[in-house]
Amino acid sequence: MKDKKGNFYIFDAILALILVLIAIFIVNTVISTPDPSYSDTAKDFKTSQDIMETLSGKINFTDRTFIENISTILKDGKNSKASIREVSGICKEKFDSMNFKNYRFSETNALDNQILASKGDYALASNISVASRSYGEYSYTLSLW
Repeated sequence: MKDKKGNFYIFDAILALILVLIAIFIVNTVISTPDPSYSDTAKDFKTSQDIMETLSGKINFTDRTFIENISTILKDGKNSKASIREVSGICKEKFDSMNFKNYRFSETNALDNQILASKGDYALASNISVASRSYGEYSYTLSLW
């Protein structure tokens, strides 16, 4: 008689554990927490970083980079207005060929925050993606929005 009662209590305890586990699984599947999406922020950040990487990278080791090219023009022209105008034209042509809606490309060191190329209203910009690269005494900042 005692053995039959012990088996009943063990079966009852196992059944209770199974019911508790089923209840936990049901509650777990019913409650859904939305996954945060950081893809927009990461995408914008990578866009400006990738563009600056492209502008400062060489295709093969005999080429001059875009950043190197405009830095050489500015240095050879001793940062004159003519050299700045030439570089501005090159920059606008380059960025327009990349089909950016809104951008600002500036030199932030030797030319004291001189904007070399810009498109769009920076004052109204939101969610700005910024990347910087340096070459010699020149430091360039690209802002995309």
